Amino acid sequence: VKIEYEGKLDDGNVFDTTKHGEHNHPIEFVVGEGKILPAFEENVMGMKKGEEKEFKIPSEKAYGQHNPEAKKEFPRSSLPQDKEPKPGMALMLSSPQGQQFPAKIMEVTEESVVIDLNHPLAGKDLNFKIKLADIESK
Repeated sequence: VKIEYEGKLDDGNVFDTTKHGEHNHPIEFVVGEGKILPAFEENVMGMKKGEEKEFKIPSEKAYGQHNPEAKKEFPRSSLPQDKEPKPGMALMLSSPQGQQFPAKIMEVTEESVVIDLNHPLAGKDLNFKIKLADIESK
């Protein structure tokens, strides 16, 4: 399927969209492949081409609750040396399995950085407005 969407937080801030100015870049995925949030897929199932829909995904079914214990201290030398690390900076980390995920720097000392390993959208309900742009059968 190809989906056009806008994702907003409860405060109205847009966290992601397929519309960028005059350009629209729908996301494309195979339903059932597990590459996107299962709750998002559930809302797409049964839709017809051109149909629009609005729905909310509670944090528990999105990226989970924010876990204050999900932080880790890393030696400063393990970070890329091209930028000075600062609290609030976002980084892309890799798991041992090679999956990349976003993380945020919480603290910086001379020797180390403390990184928040929660997903940036953890603890937040996600509100979507979507349009099913296209369907292909496999």
